[in-house]
Amino acid sequence: MTLSKRLFDLALAFLLVALLALPFGILLIVLLLVQGRPIFYVAERMKAPGQPFQLWKLRTMSVVATDSGVSGGDKSARVTRIGRLLRRARLDEVPQLWNVIRGDMSFVGPRPPLRFYVEKFPELYAEVLKSRPGITGLASLHFHAHEEWLLRQCHSAAETDAVYSRRCVPRKAKLDLIYAKNRNFCFDLRLIADTGGRVLFKKLFRL
Repeated sequence: MTLSKRLFDLALAFLLVALLALPFGILLIVLLLVQGRPIFYVAERMKAPGQPFQLWKLRTMSVVATDSGVSGGDKSARVTRIGRLLRRARLDEVPQLWNVIRGDMSFVGPRPPLRFYVEKFPELYAEVLKSRPGITGLASLHFHAHEEWLLRQCHSAAETDAVYSRRCVPRKAKLDLIYAKNRNFCFDLRLIADTGGRVLFKKLFRL
């Protein structure tokens, strides 16, 4: 990550923390009252081969001690009512501002993968993870909806893994590598603006 990208990430992260502190604090209280503890979902992800970190999100599913792997249709019944709203507005990802501040993630980059897939596709992720993982990115904008649709059709953990490995990983990686070849400050700003626009459109469309 370049120094200019890191400074931009820090400036934007602290600005958003200041703007969101009060409404996010209220949201945490609502979540505590509505669905109880734990409020946060913390799970291992990889920022580079052999470099794990703890990814923070708001919890959107009922807790299962043995939970692992990518979320597919086999886990859809565990998504809470308020969790669906959080996911649609991407509010569940607000705690990742902490990951940005820590330097685990950037605002723009490939979504941070599970260790299992980094080890399953070492050569592919060795290239993809030359870019710092991000909250949003080219693959997030142009493949995420289709990925959700594909995984929603899965009815078991094994089927979810097979579909994700065969149909999602290569297509996401292709987009992530296109981003890596073309990344610059203006491209990052465009992807951030496009992400904000899509989230806002979804909110307006649902009114």
